[in-house]
Amino acid sequence: MKQKPIKNIAIVADIKALIEQSKQQISIAVNATITQLYWQIGKRINTEILKDERAEYGKEIVKTLSAQLTIDYGQGWGEKHLRHCLRFAETIKDEVIVSALRRQLSWTHIKSIIYLEDELKRAFYFEMCKIEKWSTRTLQERINSMLFERTAISKKPKKTLENELQQLKENNQITPDLVFRDPYFLNFLGLKDTYSEKDLESAIVAELQRFISELGNDFAFLARQKRLMIDNRDYYIDLLFYHRRLQCLIAIDLKIGEFDAAFKGEMELYLGYLEKYETMEGENPPIGLILCTGKNPEHIELLQLHKSNIKVADYFTILPSKEILLDRLNKAITIAQNQMSTNQ
Repeated sequence: MKQKPIKNIAIVADIKALIEQSKQQISIAVNATITQLYWQIGKRINTEILKDERAEYGKEIVKTLSAQLTIDYGQGWGEKHLRHCLRFAETIKDEVIVSALRRQLSWTHIKSIIYLEDELKRAFYFEMCKIEKWSTRTLQERINSMLFERTAISKKPKKTLENELQQLKENNQITPDLVFRDPYFLNFLGLKDTYSEKDLESAIVAELQRFISELGNDFAFLARQKRLMIDNRDYYIDLLFYHRRLQCLIAIDLKIGEFDAAFKGEMELYLGYLEKYETMEGENPPIGLILCTGKNPEHIELLQLHKSNIKVADYFTILPSKEILLDRLNKAITIAQNQMSTNQ
């Protein structure tokens, strides 16, 4: 007998939504349970079997335990997995923190982060993952692109960095230092050797989705060549964005070549106009980002841009090797931290 179709389509849609919601809740609950289990296993192995010892004795114990668990529970309990559990318990010792993480991040997310050596770097990726809801693929891309080293927050003294990450954790409050990067990787634009500012701008607009991905979450594109009329003279902002979490306009000025002191005056004019005529009630003052191919750090220090709403960052259209880039980033972090310590 042929079944009659249900005429009330809305009911069918509602039931499907309920099923999908329940499946998602079950998936979250299962992930939370197994993540807690893995931490408990790692902790028990470390404290009660290895007794915080390592070397050859530890390797043999883990190997023997893995063989026994594999017999009882199958292939998921190999030595590699047990070492993940051990690393998890070693890097995060507080069960309260584990309890919070397991509800918001998958085991795959956690595995990607726990092998980072620096504790503050791990905290950064944990919190950004939770706030921006990165997929595991996005997380790995962010780690590979050295996002932490490229954010302004990494260049701050350790105590300041700890305080800002704690604020992020407790209040989900994101700051400009967590949003803006230096340098930006624009190798996806396909620009080679010689190009103009117009070429750069056109390439960015053509690859807008990828450019926004490099900028980070919560950027919304508003305008290209935003026209400002000031004293009967026309001025143009190369790119105008809005950042949802910062709740402010972001003016981006694209430059070919090194940073020049005159760039500050131009951006101050743009930001003054935006704050007076474009900023809505309840929004924060606009922020300017000057992208150039050489920052000239002493210029930036003497102009005291760290006290203003103007950010300056390098960009690369062709990436150097990872080793060279990491060396440059580490040097930049050290210099910035030393300057901040001197100014305090």
